[in-house]
Amino acid sequence: MNKTEIFKYIDELKIWHEVTEHPAVFNMDKISRIELPYSDSDAKNLFVCDDKKINYYLITVKENKRVNLKDFRQNHNTHALSFESDSDLMDVMELIPDAVTTLGVLNDKKCKVQSCLDEEFIKKTSIIDIHLNDNTAKVWIKK
Repeated sequence: MNKTEIFKYIDELKIWHEVTEHPAVFNMDKISRIELPYSDSDAKNLFVCDDKKINYYLITVKENKRVNLKDFRQNHNTHALSFESDSDLMDVMELIPDAVTTLGVLNDKKCKVQSCLDEEFIKKTSIIDIHLNDNTAKVWIKK
């Protein structure tokens, strides 16, 4: 789904959201240089899969949080995990590297990806920021 399709989808679901357009950015350091509202709602996303290439995971955490894949593996009872290749990212979620986003699962036509949202977003924040399947806008959505 592109930005227009995502906006339509969110509107159809009647989900509160706010959008900020910005120049394309491809890492957390560069996005931190842009003045954005709701700075405590920044998220980063990791696309990983198991060594059998059977289970794919999209891990969304607070932007300043580190992800320990060994801990994630133990907590989710998975095979060994690694970051997925650029070609698999495109094949599975139709995203380019450094544009991984929670909304990428909307492009996962075969439903291969399990989306894992950090509980900190649920417990401590009322809003989460998400890129719109490219790196030129952020949308804030209420949980």
